[in-house]
Amino acid sequence: MAQKPSIPKGTRDFSPVEMARRNYIFDTIRSAFRLFGYKQIGTPSMENLSTLMGKYGEEGDKLLFKILNSGDFMKSANPADIEARNLPKLTNALCEKGLRYDLTVPFARFVVQHRAELQLPFKRFQIQPVWRADRPQKGRYREFYQCDADVVGSDSLHNEVELLSLIDFVMERLGINVTIKINNRKILAAIAELLDAHDKLTDITVAIDKIDKIGLENVKAELIEKGLTQENVDMLTPILTLEGTNAEKISRLEAILASTTDGPAGIAELREVIDGIERLDPKARIELDFSLARGLNYYTGTIIEVKANDVEIGSITGGGRYDNLTGVFGMPGLSGVGISFGADRIYDVLNQLNLYPEEISASVKVLFINFGEKEARRAEEIIARLRRAGISAQLYPDAAKMKKQMTYANAEGCPFVAMIGENELADSTISLKNMASGEQASLTVDELIARLAD
Repeated sequence: MAQKPSIPKGTRDFSPVEMARRNYIFDTIRSAFRLFGYKQIGTPSMENLSTLMGKYGEEGDKLLFKILNSGDFMKSANPADIEARNLPKLTNALCEKGLRYDLTVPFARFVVQHRAELQLPFKRFQIQPVWRADRPQKGRYREFYQCDADVVGSDSLHNEVELLSLIDFVMERLGINVTIKINNRKILAAIAELLDAHDKLTDITVAIDKIDKIGLENVKAELIEKGLTQENVDMLTPILTLEGTNAEKISRLEAILASTTDGPAGIAELREVIDGIERLDPKARIELDFSLARGLNYYTGTIIEVKANDVEIGSITGGGRYDNLTGVFGMPGLSGVGISFGADRIYDVLNQLNLYPEEISASVKVLFINFGEKEARRAEEIIARLRRAGISAQLYPDAAKMKKQMTYANAEGCPFVAMIGENELADSTISLKNMASGEQASLTVDELIARLAD
């Protein structure tokens, strides 16, 4: 007996109904991107490993899917490295390419490679899949889509405010109640300076980024394992647990970090960004969270994370400013800021809360019943006119029993069923049945188009 086929862990198939729901998400986000003035680009699924490695921190590098070189991929491998299981050297010898981990680093490569063709500031959006060799679990997949919007070539904090407004706009359109969390990497750098632990900045950010997942006490333990002293941890804890309004938090932290190098600048940026978005009266809750770190090394300023308030799931959107990312590709000094909507997690949230419009599950607006060859030919002529008018329609392909065809229409969620029998052929009409109300009317083709176009 043949083995039942399967798919890799952390990946998913999607049925027509599921794809309709996912396309609703993509279409909502895409229309918002365009409304805010972003232009779409595309990049390859695979990039050179030299493009990807070193951009996501040590943990991120471990999660990159590497692609074996074509042909005899072992020819460049050193037998001694194989014997010693020297994975870093073996990776360099066996793999030149990898699947993209996110859309931001490929975008930075795109900007540098195509700089002469771009007008700065450049506002781009991109909706494509990414891959991470992570442990699959609820809300975490190895293959998933990101929907990114970025602005490069501008230092203005108005860009951060616009991106926060874009997040709020999309979440309101989708009906998701969210909290938008904001912090600044300069604040984190200042905290490391305050603790006299400059060399531990990455360890600190990676650890505190896990507070929501593993809790404060486990984060404290991890920080001590990474080499921080108990005194360091005791100094850090009150900062991570600051409460009050955003304005109160900023004032308290301003006093704590007044003597640090990066603290005053980080505080000033946070204040401007939060004041800017709050002036726009967002529907989302805006929360200043000093434990927010987003453990990606390329962020340098504002960092953003979005949580769904009514579902237990990880962040559904994130982003921040990256002043130095293009520098590693030979173009220093080009500042950028961007966000990424996690379409797969948004999909899970909408599924749990059942927030989809009813009409998106319908395969077509009207199904024509097949009564025989003459009737079917007439139906095809009318269907062609309906489609030219932008109305989705189809003919049931076989002259099956009426009950079977009506059952199919119900199962497919068709709002209307059209019937052309001998009487309709004789007087050039169509009988249209509303599947929800049961109401039936005899219409001309023009009347049918007008009715279905409503």
